[in-house]
Amino acid sequence: MADIDTERRRKGGEPIEVSIAASPIRDRAGTVVGASVIARDITERKQAERKFLQFLEFAPDAIVGIDRSGAIVLVNHQAEELFGYGSEHLLGQSVEALVPERFREGHPEHRRDYFADPRTRPMGAELDLYGLRRDGTEFPAEISLSSIETEKGRLAIAAVRDITERVESKREREALKQQLQRARSARMESIGQLAGGIAHDFNNLLAVILNYADFAADELADRPEVRKDVDEVRRAAAQAADLTRQLLVFSRREIVTPRPLDLNAVVGEMESLLRRTLGNHIELRTTLDGTPGTVLADPGAVEQVLVNLAVNSRDAMPEGGRLGIRTARVELDDEYASIHPETRPGTYAELTVEDTGAGMAAETVARAFEPFFTTKGRGEGTGLGLATVYGIVTQAGGSVTIYSEEGRGTAVKVYLPLTERTAQRRTDRATPPRGRGETVLVVEDEDAVRAMAKRILGANGYAVLDVSGGFEALRLCERPETEFDLLLTDVIMPGMLGTEVAKRARALRPGLCVLYMSGYTEPIGDAPEVKADLIEKPFTASVFLERVRAALDGA
Repeated sequence: MADIDTERRRKGGEPIEVSIAASPIRDRAGTVVGASVIARDITERKQAERKFLQFLEFAPDAIVGIDRSGAIVLVNHQAEELFGYGSEHLLGQSVEALVPERFREGHPEHRRDYFADPRTRPMGAELDLYGLRRDGTEFPAEISLSSIETEKGRLAIAAVRDITERVESKREREALKQQLQRARSARMESIGQLAGGIAHDFNNLLAVILNYADFAADELADRPEVRKDVDEVRRAAAQAADLTRQLLVFSRREIVTPRPLDLNAVVGEMESLLRRTLGNHIELRTTLDGTPGTVLADPGAVEQVLVNLAVNSRDAMPEGGRLGIRTARVELDDEYASIHPETRPGTYAELTVEDTGAGMAAETVARAFEPFFTTKGRGEGTGLGLATVYGIVTQAGGSVTIYSEEGRGTAVKVYLPLTERTAQRRTDRATPPRGRGETVLVVEDEDAVRAMAKRILGANGYAVLDVSGGFEALRLCERPETEFDLLLTDVIMPGMLGTEVAKRARALRPGLCVLYMSGYTEPIGDAPEVKADLIEKPFTASVFLERVRAALDGA
């Protein structure tokens, strides 16, 4: 017979709740001859149950209790609201009715596992969980599990929370983050285009200033007081050329010659220079990974990254401190790439430059890569140091990130993609030989640059033809009586780019040797036949002559 719960009164009239269990008494023949009745006072248990149920109703989350078979044995009002069922439909129902169909097959096994080890488990933070409403719609859920022991056995209690708003908010934040990143990239690109255009014009002017200063210095060997003034002009022009180069690096329009580099070797070769740059008041520590791998980058550009970061750190530690440089081999995953769209997931060499300096505020970090942005005083910095680092690294296919807090130092992490190619060692550049009477056709729209090139070539054993544009050059190419051995052309010219001049000239004169001049690579793109035969402006006479000789010998 089933137990009966009923209310009775004690002798003094106090009400109590009693559970009455009756069972028949039989004789040897099986005949019922009486009954055994056991009454138990369950007042406290009933009061505890009512308090528990009352607690469930006031709980902020939907509460669903199930037994070992998976049957729902208790629910609160919030569960009715969340799933869209009344309690009369939920009680006795299998809990799988509240689970989306694609998860139902494995759900009984998860339930058995829980009853085998019924510990409290907050589950929503690690798993993608979903609930199913009566109308068939699903919602992302956060579920915490606990258990209670009852007279009818152990029950699993699930607290279910709808986290739709949280998931949508996170999705919106991620979309906003990507939108801000795209906006930042677009702004940096527009600034870069402006910087590249300015730098191109400056490079033509600087090429003239540097080389004519050299011409003047050669003529003033016996006038040291005037020679000193010319040397100051040359020094100032060289500094201006460095600033222009930094603008081009930032805008990704600098002419670079990437090659396989051992990042450890570059850091090792730069260590003594960095120590002199930092000064005795700053301790330099280098930690090189055993196998950081080989990167494909311009060696001078990577050295500039190290120097710029080291100088920034030095200026942040006027009273002294510690600068650490580390290399490592790391994997950048999809999550990192989503935050840094210019980076693809993969294996990278990581270069970390970390100081114990003053650190930066969040708003300063946000603008750190902008050209000409600086927190230093007037005359103490150009604001191009980190902008240059950004340009070099992104041009090499990598990314750079700043981690900094005021008063807690700064860490800059540079990631460069690894290459399977073998690292090369640099060799010293030999003195270029003079010309052997060859004729060079110079095509340059800037009169001063054209006159400068003509003067350098003419003074070093070459005959020179010079024109100011592509159409004039092609008219010379059409004349069989006009002979020349090398076409030396600027790339950016009005009317016709140097690349088009070379294409048409070679159609008229197959096998013609061509050498290009340019202050930046935007119109060139990634054409390997152009970038392999390119002189970067501003150039010195020795570099210019070396490249001309190499082009002719290569032909």
